[in-house]
Amino acid sequence: MARLEKQKTWRLSVFKGREAKLNKAIFQTLALKGDQTIYDIHKQIRTLRGLRYTRYASVNKRIKALEETGYIKKIGVKKTRVGLDASIYRLTVKAFLAIVLNLVNLEELVSKADETTASSILSEIIYATN
Repeated sequence: MARLEKQKTWRLSVFKGREAKLNKAIFQTLALKGDQTIYDIHKQIRTLRGLRYTRYASVNKRIKALEETGYIKKIGVKKTRVGLDASIYRLTVKAFLAIVLNLVNLEELVSKADETTASSILSEIIYATN
């Protein structure tokens, strides 16, 4: 009997490791609710199952890291009731691309692509890596 090969999964680094669940939740919140402050994002994330006890500091740290890597950008400042300023964040196009690529099954994409589609995808990948 032939031994079955273990199927390799392909994931972006933003969706790997310990931070993956929180990164997905941050992306989901910003994609669905639009531009938000860290406090608003934290409030939304705490309503999600499995992330109810997520601390504000953890969300703040993740957002700063995602901003450094270019997945999120600061677009403005909002005055709060306390008199402090809160930064407003938005997903970048790079983040939307990561979300879509995370949902796409590459094996299925390649098998369904015709010559023209495959050629254009290949040319874009080659252009992006140079």
